[in-house]
Order: sequence, then structure tokens, then C-alpha cells
Amino acid sequence: MPRQNSPREIRDVVFVDGVRTPFGKAKGQYAETRADDLVIKCIRELLRRNPGLPPERVDEVAIAATTQIGDQGLTIGRTAALLAGLPNTTPGYAIDRMCAGAMTAVTTTASGIAFGAYDVVVAGGVEHMGRHPMGEGVDPNPRIIAEKLVDTSALVMGSTAENLHDRFPGITKERADKFAAASQEKAAKAYANDLIQPDLVPIATRSAEQGWGFAATDEPMRPGTTVEDLGTLKTPFRPHGRVTAGNSAGINDGATACVLTSSEAAEELGLKPKMKLVSYGFAGVEPEVMGVGPIPATEKALKLAGLTIDDVQAFEVNEAFAVQVIAFLEHYGIADDDPRVNPYGGAIAYGHPLASSGVRLMNQLATQFEQRPEVRYGLTTMCVGLGMGGTVIWENPNWEGNAAA
Repeated sequence: MPRQNSPREIRDVVFVDGVRTPFGKAKGQYAETRADDLVIKCIRELLRRNPGLPPERVDEVAIAATTQIGDQGLTIGRTAALLAGLPNTTPGYAIDRMCAGAMTAVTTTASGIAFGAYDVVVAGGVEHMGRHPMGEGVDPNPRIIAEKLVDTSALVMGSTAENLHDRFPGITKERADKFAAASQEKAAKAYANDLIQPDLVPIATRSAEQGWGFAATDEPMRPGTTVEDLGTLKTPFRPHGRVTAGNSAGINDGATACVLTSSEAAEELGLKPKMKLVSYGFAGVEPEVMGVGPIPATEKALKLAGLTIDDVQAFEVNEAFAVQVIAFLEHYGIADDDPRVNPYGGAIAYGHPLASSGVRLMNQLATQFEQRPEVRYGLTTMCVGLGMGGTVIWENPNWEGNAAA
């Protein structure tokens, strides 16, 4: 049935603010803290930091979790909205795209803003891998293996990283270890320069044995890690392999959340955008080499934006595995140590609580934009379990070219 009114114009979408908890090790600082309490604190902090945003103006809350069970189940977007103090009239929902959960929460709600269904949304993700390991309660259909739809290695993320090393033999363990050590060094330097802490929400923790604690920093970081240290680690996914705990992200707990609005709503409410959404793309690849997913996803996003990779001067690539990031960089002819890539370190240092990580990437890209007004375009990208990739391209509102225009 045709519309009776004229078609809506697509509206600009802006990233106003993002926060996250410090990330923890599984069975670490959040061992006795609920997953939903982590993301609730993020939502409350967003409202505290943005007093010009009335809670009743939040039109939707989308929260992702990979393992939607227990304290990160029960349509967590809605329950988190209620527990965070948003009005009963604010709806919410849950999303699952494994590692790209928060990224998908952002792109899905952003699409609603662009269409005109929302003015203001909260999007994010949470993963408590210590309580709920990836795949808990899952019963994969045996046809996946029996009918050879995928190789058995596709269900073990570390094995897919080993497969990626096989596909790109030039990406050696030594290169992966060097990249991983650099991630730790860059993260330590970013902390020393107070570039990460402004987006962290300190969390009060509770232990039955030790009493109350306070989580204010990322627990997985290992400053001072050397390539020599990493060379001694075991390769658990394959004898004499190349993937280790040192050149991979860990098993982590944490939550993220951000505020997205239309550009008109941001202006009305006096909110200063940190980034403007340009385009996004998701793509599927062979599950056995899911780490190549960011490449076709980026190609989709670039095509939609009418850009090339040369237009992008700031990169935040999720470091699920060092080999996956290097494969992405090698495809585009970018050096492993290019200063435009993850300048503040990545998931190898901070941790990767699966569905929450997309907004961490966005927070760090927003910091890059603030620090580098000469940069107009940046991207956030990540590989996704079961053979996918996701990429979002953003524009810097601080771009110095705006002043000259």
C-alpha cells in the first residue's frame, strides 16, 4: 500500500557519548558481580554525564549479549532500562551477533534514527564470560558438521585463528607476537596520558570472602610484556601452532553503552557529537577463517560511503587475535605498526568481553578524532564468530576542514 504522505528524508546520526566499565578477567574482579549490574551502571553514567538529556527522551535501549542466559538474558535491553531508572515508557530489546553485538546495537538503532523512528537511543553490550562462557547451553545442530557445512574448527575461535595463519603463511607467530607486545605498550602509554580513563565507569565489586572492592582500571593489561615473553607461551589450539594467550584477547567480563541521536536532537538538547555516522557494512565469510570478515565488511561500508581506504586515516580494529588484525592490514597495504591503527592499544591489552567490544572501539575512535583534527574519516571494524565481519565508518566533527569550508 503506498504511503499517503511524502517519503521521509534520511537523517544524520551522531555518536554523542560512550562509556564502559573497566574490563575484567574471567573469574577476576567481577566474579561475584552480575552482568546486568555492569551495563546498568553504564546507562546511569551516560545520563549523569549528559544532564541535558532528559531520561524520558530516550526512545529505545538496545543491549547485546552473546550468551543470553541468566543475568544477561531476559530481554536485557528492557530490564537494564528499567533498572537504570529510565521511564516505564522506554522500550528495550536484546541483540546477538556474537562479538559484533554492541556494534549491531549501534547500527540497528542508528538506522531507526535515520528513518525517523527514534530521536535518541542508548545502545551497548555486556558479556560476563566468567559466569557464562561462550556457547553455554548451546546445542549446535549436528547437520553443521555432518553435512560439511563448516569444518569442526569453525566452532573454536582459536582454531580459526590458526587457520588464518595457514591461509597467510607470511603472518608468522613472530609478527603476531610483535603486534601483541606493541598493543600492551600502546595501552600502557594511553593510560599514562589519561586517554582511556575518561570513558571508564568505576564499579563497586563484592566478594563473599574479601568484602567490597573497587574496579577502576582494566584488569587484563600486562604492561612491560616483551616479544621474548610471548615467545615462551604455549599454543593451546594446535601443537607447535602460532596462536597463544599472549597474541589473543582473553576471556573477559565487561559492559559498554553509548548515546546516539539525530543531529537535530543533539542540537535541540545541547549535546555535542563526538562522531557522525557515515556508513556501515556486515559480511559473511567462511566460518573456518572468520578472522577475514572485516575485509569484505569494510569493502561494503566503503562502497556505500563512496570512499576508498585511502580516505580513512584512523582505524580501530578489534584485536580478537593478532593474526586477524594483520590480515586486514596486509590486505590494504598497511604496515603492522602504522600509527593510525589502534594507537591506544586494543583488545589484546584491554580484553574482549565479546558483545560489548564494539562500543569500546567507538570510544577510542572518538578519542582519536578529538586528538587529531586533521583526520576526517575513521572506522571501527571487527571479526565475528561463525564467519562474519562488521565495519562502521565515522566522520570527525572536529575535522579542521569544516572551518575552512
